[in-house]
Amino acid sequence: MPVSKRAKYRGSRTCGGGTHKNRRGAGNRGGRGHSGGCKHHFVKYYLLEGRVFGKNGFKTARETLNVIDIGNLDLMIPSLISSGKAKEEGGVVHIDVSLLGYDKVLGGGRVTRKINLSAPSLSERAKEKIEAVGGQAVNI
Repeated sequence: MPVSKRAKYRGSRTCGGGTHKNRRGAGNRGGRGHSGGCKHHFVKYYLLEGRVFGKNGFKTARETLNVIDIGNLDLMIPSLISSGKAKEEGGVVHIDVSLLGYDKVLGGGRVTRKINLSAPSLSERAKEKIEAVGGQAVNI
């Protein structure tokens, strides 16, 4: 009668893993990462690598803005008009940037149309480019 693998390996030190030293976990290394840092890993991490344990210093909270260049916005105008997110009246395109999910308009790129733009924040260069073509830029 054939014997199953489970029955064959029962009671074996190796149980299919080679020698008894194999298949050991992190206990063989004294833990993973910085565990045991105040005990047996002190020399390994602190003296050899010059690390300092614990939390050190501080981080300032940084505000992340969702920005877009005025040139990219100019290229998006046909699709914005077709989707109803912008209106064109008398050759002037009216865009509210906050409805598109952007916080600031930057001055990169070229402006080819008259744009009446309302945005939460505008750079000076973007405002100059819009007004040079004959449009208006308004901060909300």
